[in-house]
Amino acid sequence: MEDEMFEQLMNFLNQLVAWIAAGAMVFGGVVPYIPQYRDIRRTQNAEGFSTYVCLVLLVANILRLLFRFGRYFETPLMWQSIIMIATMLTMLNLCTNVRVATELQTKRRSFTATDSKDEEIPNKLFLDFDWSNFWLWSRFVDYLQCVVAFTLLASYVTYLLLDSFVFVETLGFLAVFTEAMLGTPQLYCNYQNKSTEGMSIKMVLMWTSGDTFKTGYFLLTEAPVQFWTCGLLQVGVDFAILFQVYYYSRYPQKPVSHTVSHTTSAKAL
Repeated sequence: MEDEMFEQLMNFLNQLVAWIAAGAMVFGGVVPYIPQYRDIRRTQNAEGFSTYVCLVLLVANILRLLFRFGRYFETPLMWQSIIMIATMLTMLNLCTNVRVATELQTKRRSFTATDSKDEEIPNKLFLDFDWSNFWLWSRFVDYLQCVVAFTLLASYVTYLLLDSFVFVETLGFLAVFTEAMLGTPQLYCNYQNKSTEGMSIKMVLMWTSGDTFKTGYFLLTEAPVQFWTCGLLQVGVDFAILFQVYYYSRYPQKPVSHTVSHTTSAKAL
């Protein structure tokens, strides 16, 4: 009788741990963005955050959802992608509004200083198909249009080639490899600015702990090999960014212009 109760208790504990791990996988990816989101709202400054990180995560998670049609993986990973897509769109909306408001204020101050007549800032639209303005558009709806267009195109290609083993495996690799490159825009942004000012260090620490947990989860659940190999790469990029935090704080660099600051970051668990 005692052995049976002990076995039931162990089964319950195993299920509880599995539920907690699955919940961490689903919702843990958005946690690093909470301090970054609050910082941007509080300071009305998005210079330390790279919107290209949003691009990377959107592409990665859309491809991952399409990969599931060709090769099944756990449901928590599917929900993680859906929630991450919604989170990245939220971050994009905030960053776009803040950036446009900042540009407008700067323009108005410039016009006031030169006693010039106030003018409107020219809109950069997705439907203009100007590659020099790619992912630098003036409205959130343009980002939505781009995401919808990419999703429809990728879905159509996947539908045509779903029976191809090579295509499905390549799709899975592209999905997780793109996500593994998530930190590289922030890494490059920090390098260009010679500083990590404006970047949430809490966010990067959460990336590192989350990616470490995620990689272990992939290994324990025997996820497709693309998942855990790229997870290891993500952890490496996270540590590189943490090294930048240490290096630029210990050895401050010469201040540089923030003209490239709109290419400024966060990520997925």
